[in-house]
Amino acid sequence: MPGSERHRLGAVGLFRHARHRYRGSLDPQLPRGPHGRAHVRRADDRQRAESHPRRAPARGVHGVLRLTQSRRHPRTGQVLKRDATQSRRKRLKQRGIHEPGPTAASGESRETTPRSRSGRRLFVLDTNVLMHDPTAIFRFEEHDVYLPMVVLEELDAHKKGLSENSRNVRQVSRFLDDMMRDVTKEQIDRGLQLPSGYSGNHGKKPSTGRLFFQTRQLGGELPQALPGQGADNGILAQTLALQNEHPDARVILVSKDINLRIKAAVLGVHAEDYYSDKTLEDADVLYSGMSALPADFWERHGKDMRSWKDADRTFYEVTGPAVREWQPNQGVFEDVPEGIEGIVRKLSGDAATIELTRDYRNERHNVWGVTARNREQNFALNLLMDPEIDFVTVLGPAGTGKTLLALAAGLTQTLETNRFVEIIMTRVTIPLGEDIGFLPGTEEEKMEPWMGALMDNLEVLTGSQEGGNWGRAATHDLLRNRIRIRSLNFMRGRTFLNRYLILDEAQNLTPKQMKALITRAGPGTKLACLGNIAQIDTPYLTEMTSGLTYAVNRFRGWAHSGHVTLVRGERSRLADFASDIL
Repeated sequence: MPGSERHRLGAVGLFRHARHRYRGSLDPQLPRGPHGRAHVRRADDRQRAESHPRRAPARGVHGVLRLTQSRRHPRTGQVLKRDATQSRRKRLKQRGIHEPGPTAASGESRETTPRSRSGRRLFVLDTNVLMHDPTAIFRFEEHDVYLPMVVLEELDAHKKGLSENSRNVRQVSRFLDDMMRDVTKEQIDRGLQLPSGYSGNHGKKPSTGRLFFQTRQLGGELPQALPGQGADNGILAQTLALQNEHPDARVILVSKDINLRIKAAVLGVHAEDYYSDKTLEDADVLYSGMSALPADFWERHGKDMRSWKDADRTFYEVTGPAVREWQPNQGVFEDVPEGIEGIVRKLSGDAATIELTRDYRNERHNVWGVTARNREQNFALNLLMDPEIDFVTVLGPAGTGKTLLALAAGLTQTLETNRFVEIIMTRVTIPLGEDIGFLPGTEEEKMEPWMGALMDNLEVLTGSQEGGNWGRAATHDLLRNRIRIRSLNFMRGRTFLNRYLILDEAQNLTPKQMKALITRAGPGTKLACLGNIAQIDTPYLTEMTSGLTYAVNRFRGWAHSGHVTLVRGERSRLADFASDIL
């Protein structure tokens, strides 16, 4: 050892240096090397570090040891970047996102690419996932998320515009900007800690994984039949490279592009759809809003039954185990001729209060001249006419009478009982075929071609008016003046007071759009959402991810909401036959 080094270490330092340099020779049990020197027992070093409570090594993404101590100034010992980290956490907290403090699981690592931790996965996100849900990076709980560079390029290409996708892209950019502000290149290479506690997780586990970016070329090779210039093929190449570089990791490509998932499966890459916003695994198990009572229901639940009348309405209070599966305002019925039909009004443990429905199939109880033609329509009219219910969802195939029932109930409560000031009708402007271009006129005139269902149903409701053609035309104009047609594009920021809102074709709304519309309702407003989840025209939207399905599932337990699924077509025998066989 040079003299200057010996002078710098001193006596104690020399002893420690010698013990560390030659400690292997002091242990006779250690195996000897080719020069007679014992190998260093580094496993003992690792065990000693793990036993120390303040210096326990944290496991990396692949189980490798990594340093957990904070970086300090070499002379002052001050922790570096502490203020920058706190300011970043403060900005994220203002957005409703909480970033956890440093833990053993989030210590610094020497790794520059994500590696699998015990039981964890690495999800590679496609661009369309972020365009569909800007909070997708926070939805993978303890697993890691990887964003290829081509995804960032595609996000930049779609950031301009007024569409929902463009707004989502800009929100993703803001999230990433908040996370990457005041961080170093080394921290980006090690992966950014994903903030936990995002307010939109709806009870799911918070995100505790890391976010990795493509910081170097991984060199993924595709078959010659797949050119690498396309964005999808570039994402697929990066996923293949990650899978080959880390064979013990579970690398999963998440995309809403079916063709990309097919190509990934062909190349041996595990690919999945984005499931976080799916409320159901199968649309067939969607809550129908109605339930048939078993044949022995009254024998099992009628022993302690009470019944009474209040304002010419009949109520029953029943107790039993079957009550636990019911929801507020759910329709229950006996599937026998002349069986009772009721609505669950109150639930308390094993006890429930059932109110018998008003029979709108009787001409004496018609709603603006409309009578129910089947049990499901009768339940729908009971919900639409109930002043205690603020939100009603009606599902059903074409020709089941969704729009007609909602419009008749709205006209009755607006013009006869004066409960509402006016009717506001809106829908999503998604064309069935090719777009016909720009439409002239005001907002209402532009929306009229999309409101053919409204005009058709108004003709039905005014067709029985007396006074000939002139009388029907006058009635039509009178009704038309109390109905306002509005576009969804201008709904944000508005508040509707004492209005009856009808949202037609609601199956084409995303959950975010559905939330934006429902939150427009002010005091005294009722909202009726109508749709058929089998007729979705919005790209990347399915029966399980539709905003209508989302609303049905979320509102099913609220005491001021109701839902019913219409199953029987009443439009015409031709329409019914076409719905069944086509």
